[in-house]
Amino acid sequence: MTEKVAVGSWSTGFCDCFSDCGACCLTLWCPCVSFGRIAEILDKGSTPCCLHGTFFYLLAVFTHFGASIYAWMYRTKLRRMYGIEGHQCTDCLASCFCPHLSICQEYRELKARGFDMSSGWEGNVQMHTRGVTAAPAVEGGTSR
Repeated sequence: MTEKVAVGSWSTGFCDCFSDCGACCLTLWCPCVSFGRIAEILDKGSTPCCLHGTFFYLLAVFTHFGASIYAWMYRTKLRRMYGIEGHQCTDCLASCFCPHLSICQEYRELKARGFDMSSGWEGNVQMHTRGVTAAPAVEGGTSR
């Protein structure tokens, strides 16, 4: 179900995790899965969720700072893609000091914008193009 999202703002607040308990629990216990799903959709399927999630996990295991920078890049990408007001500095602070809250907010944002997060990019494309089998016919065609 898609909500009406105001242009220029986040659909939910930074600490509104419990507005979507499923996303909250997934991000709390498996942030690499939540992050992988976000990154796959923002990259329009060019890199699979599993690769993003694994890379995020490895960065988090070996250095918190590396995972925070990776998350920061995608938070900024999401914000710019949807015209959400903010600044890279606040994206950095959110990703470095509150990564679970940041990832959960991004996850909720994409859901509010109509994405089924568990379906990945290809699944969302298929759901939104279901029933479309050919380009619409043009009456009259072109003439010279």
